[in-house]
This record gives sequence, C-alpha cells and structure tokens, in this order.
Amino acid sequence: MRNISNAAEKRKKKFGRLILWTILIIFAGLQFFPMVWIVDFSLAKDTQLFGSDILIWPESPQWQNYVMAWTNGHVLRYSLNSMFVVVCTIVITVFFSLTLGYAFTRMRWRHSKAVLSFVLLGMMIPIHTTLLPNFLIYQKLHLLDTPLALILPYSAFSIPLGVFIMTGFMESLPVSLEEAAVIDGCGVMRIIFQIAFPLTKSAVATIAVMTFINNWNEFIMASTFLSTPTWKTLPFSVYEFAGQYTSRYAVQFAVMVLASIPALVVYALLNEQITKGVTFGAVKE
Repeated sequence: MRNISNAAEKRKKKFGRLILWTILIIFAGLQFFPMVWIVDFSLAKDTQLFGSDILIWPESPQWQNYVMAWTNGHVLRYSLNSMFVVVCTIVITVFFSLTLGYAFTRMRWRHSKAVLSFVLLGMMIPIHTTLLPNFLIYQKLHLLDTPLALILPYSAFSIPLGVFIMTGFMESLPVSLEEAAVIDGCGVMRIIFQIAFPLTKSAVATIAVMTFINNWNEFIMASTFLSTPTWKTLPFSVYEFAGQYTSRYAVQFAVMVLASIPALVVYALLNEQITKGVTFGAVKE
C-alpha cells in the first residue's frame, strides 16, 4: 500500500510540474513574442506589412532596413545623447538613493518616517502629469532644448523607487561595520561611500538598471522639451522615417530593434544583481 501511495504522489508531483512548466512556457512565449514580431517586421518590405499574417517570412530579408536606420535615422548621434542623459540620471539617482537610504535607516531624527513617506509618494505620481508645469518652469529658466530638461524630471521620478529599494536593502544589513567605523573616527560621508556603498552594490545595480530601462526609450517628455537635433534622444530616430503622406514602416521597426538592444544587454548582464537587490531586503534576520 505504501509503495502504491508513493507512486501516486510521484505521479501527482510530475503532473503538477508539467502544468507549472506549461504555464511558464506559455507566459514566456507571450512576453517574448513582441520582440520576435518587431524583428520579423524589420526584415520585411513596406508592402508586406499590410497583410493579414501575424508573422511574415520574407524570402529575402531586407538587411538594408538596418543600414538605412543607422545612417539616415541618426541612431549613433541620438544614442549618444540618450546615453549622456541616462548616465547622468543614474548617477544622480544612485547618489540620492544611497544618501537618503542611509539617513532613513541609520540616523534617528524627528519626522524621518513622515519624510520617507513623502518621498515614496513620488512613486504614485506619473511622470507625465508634470509636463505642463515643467514646460512653463523650463521656459522661464531657459532650460528648454537642453539635457537638464530631461535629466531633472527623470532623476526626480527615479529617486523615490531608488530610496524604496535602498531602504529595504540597508535595513537588512548589519550595523557592526558602521559602528566600528564611527569608533575609528570616520565621518558620515566616508561611512556612506567607503563602507555602505560596497555593501549595497546589488541594490545600486538594481536601481541603475531600473533607471536605465525606465528612461532609455522615454519619448513624451523628450518630444515636449527638445526641438532641435542637438540633444534629441534615440526615440526621435523613429520619426526620421515618418512622412506627411508615406512612412518607412519597416525601417521604423529596425530602429525599434536597435533602440531595444542596449536595454536588453544591460538587463542580461546585471540580471543576477537585480535579483539579489530586489529579494535581499525582503528577508530580515
């Protein structure tokens, strides 16, 4: 009887795993399909995009779409602009997330919880609700069509999420090293950047990657605050192939593929650090 029950339990576990893997594979396929669809359409001709087929299997892939996207779409120039804006945003976000996270978790001061709640409220406010007031402010300060017009709002709306991740991470870290540093006479800034910073590399990597992904392809604020090609970011490359009467849709898909590659590479390289940064703070000793 015991052997029969053990065999039944094994069959039940195998069946459960089969269902779980089936669900995960279907979910992964649904998540991966948009990327396959964009790559597929980027290799087709413009005349092939208006059929009823979900996917197109071109007999001769149109690789010249990528050549045209790279040259005529100013992909390199706009990518460098996007990289400059995003890197500055990441540096500002990480700096304030680290310092504020240390202040909220290690220092004891009046109304710290109220201030933390106020900072985290920024996670509930959509960034594009500030388009009009930001535009009026930048117009008065002559910041329109400058990288600061994007760096400031990107940083302001990335810091609340960074503080949320950093505070949860730092609360799980032991304070013994910091106490020893205080005894040795270290100041606050030295403790933050020489002791706390190395311990929070996983959280810093998580904040950096999430900030990069959230702001790399942002277009609405960029199209509102930027007007000349000097500081246009990568999403503007798509509009280089949109005309008044006709558009090069296949080339636009190629631009989308090129624009998504940096985000995919960054996420793939730092995926392990992101997982550690998100899950480490959930377990408290």
